[in-house]
Amino acid sequence: MRVTSGFWVSAFIRRVGLENGFATLRRRGAEEAGAIAVTVSRASDRLVALYLQAPQSAFGEDRPQDRLFVPAWPEIFVEEEKVRDKLEREIRFDPDLWIVDVDDRDGRSFLDIART
Repeated sequence: MRVTSGFWVSAFIRRVGLENGFATLRRRGAEEAGAIAVTVSRASDRLVALYLQAPQSAFGEDRPQDRLFVPAWPEIFVEEEKVRDKLEREIRFDPDLWIVDVDDRDGRSFLDIART
């Protein structure tokens, strides 16, 4: 059984803090099953990464409860405006979307990334 989106986001924000990163909730989505997007800002170059939940086909049959993420672009870190535009489109498509912002000097996402 998969944990709710609200519980996952709360635990994720706590995990980032425990690993000396900083995470904030920008947008609250549907408590039970809203999709989650995570932005990662790194101070060195002011670029931002956007990670979206992976499609169900990326989940292993042995662990279907996992939440895996994929970068929105192959280059991973892009200009902030590109991320903002993509998030606006995602919200129009899914108004239940959660958005978590991570600030980390080293650009760590703290996420489980789907292997393609």
